[in-house]
Amino acid sequence: MVLTPEEWVRQHYVCFLIEEKEYPISLIALEKQLIINNRRKRTDILVFNNKGNHEIIVECKAPSIKITQDTFDQIARYNLKLKANYLIVTNGLEHFYCKMDFEKETYIFLKDIPRHL
Repeated sequence: MVLTPEEWVRQHYVCFLIEEKEYPISLIALEKQLIINNRRKRTDILVFNNKGNHEIIVECKAPSIKITQDTFDQIARYNLKLKANYLIVTNGLEHFYCKMDFEKETYIFLKDIPRHL
């Protein structure tokens, strides 16, 4: 595997989830495939909770890529199918954390995500 800038961000973010937020390795999946509008897509990082439900989706971009509304639209489309509680977008330099509000069909920006319980 080639260590692209995006892959570098993903590997470092996985380390952050494990070392800083104490998520078990066994609850983290990389490049999990899903089908949206008959097209194959993949999540960069998908974190499950202890019950096996989708808890966090992380979308990683290369450090040179500016995070835009399109990036949030991409992860939001994934979450229409996955129904994760948290969405994270990162380029390794900027990190955006969101908690889903399924009743209002929107997300609320946070300063951080919770540690694993």
